[in-house]
Amino acid sequence: MHEDKSETVMTPDEETKRPARGGVSRRNFLQFAGAVGATTAFVSKARVASAGNGWTTSLDDFPKEKLVGMYRTMLKSRTWEDTFKELFLAGKDGLYGAFHMSIGMEASSVGTISALREDDYIASNHRGHSHLIAKGGDLNKMSAELFFKQTGYNKGFGGSMHITDVSKGILGMNGIIGPQYLFAAGAGYSAKVRGTDQVAVAFGGDGSVNNGWYYSGLRNAALYKLPMIAIVENNGYQIAMPQERTNNLRNLSDLGAGLDIAYETVNGMDVLAVHTVMQRAVARARAGEGPTLIETKTYRFMDHSGLAGAKPGVLGAFGLPYRSDSEVRAWIAEDPIPKLRRQLIANDIITDAEADQVVAEVKQLVDDSIEFARSSPLTIPEAGLENVFAGTSVAASQFVGI
Repeated sequence: MHEDKSETVMTPDEETKRPARGGVSRRNFLQFAGAVGATTAFVSKARVASAGNGWTTSLDDFPKEKLVGMYRTMLKSRTWEDTFKELFLAGKDGLYGAFHMSIGMEASSVGTISALREDDYIASNHRGHSHLIAKGGDLNKMSAELFFKQTGYNKGFGGSMHITDVSKGILGMNGIIGPQYLFAAGAGYSAKVRGTDQVAVAFGGDGSVNNGWYYSGLRNAALYKLPMIAIVENNGYQIAMPQERTNNLRNLSDLGAGLDIAYETVNGMDVLAVHTVMQRAVARARAGEGPTLIETKTYRFMDHSGLAGAKPGVLGAFGLPYRSDSEVRAWIAEDPIPKLRRQLIANDIITDAEADQVVAEVKQLVDDSIEFARSSPLTIPEAGLENVFAGTSVAASQFVGI
């Protein structure tokens, strides 16, 4: 973590690959973030021993319940989104609308949120299913919302991109890129004024650092030493635009240097590494030491939104014009879920049969949520203006006289 001004270290191999100017090539990005031995390019000398990345994170540091819980939660997110992908492709349920999958990115969300308390806050973005599930979201209500049913989280009026649960400390999900940093900064300010030790976390993509909301949120968090943590989930693309074509930094976390706040980049395909880095950030925030900027190097296996390149029963979206199929396969080889399963079994934390049982239990939960959604009543159009004003409803004028 870059809390001091110590000289950074770089391997000779990394030195030769770093361009003299401009961005970092897509190949270098993959080599840097996708390879097990290259989880972080820069770590200050004073912090190498506690970097929290793959080579310093041990399963011995985690209780069994925590490890199995993270595995289960990643599976819930993956299974829920993959099931809905199959439903969208099948077309039998008439599902429609935006659907931003985070398949492949589960280690980032679960590693982050598993380091929080229930009363902590998160502010999510358009790709927020995994965040909601990691924060304890109800699969029944999530599924019903995507079916646009009255029993959904937003009573069927929010859909995938606005699905949320305020009771879980979730400050909303939205399709605007960047304002979640402001939401989290505001929640952090609230915690500071009220004298609690709550923490507020903002999730954004690599494109979110390129606008004023990001800067404004982090600037104020730094100014007032707010208990805020900004998570930049760098999946390499802003829709179809490679990250290196919009920002010349190899590590987007280096933006924290200009604000004089703690910052760190971590392998976002390693849930234990993310969790370890996040634990330090949370401890700093609760101690009144201000915000932290964390970049998780991760990857979405599917397209930006929707089903382009997706096929039934196939993990990953292929044939997309902005990335190669070999690139997708390289990242799938780093899939965080089977990786954690292998670790748990190899270290005698669970058996192969017990891992299969977790898979079966999660699948049943997801299947039950789909049946709950199918059997729930449809949303009533006339109710669309309810809750617009406090204490009253508004008549839907377009329905007058019908």
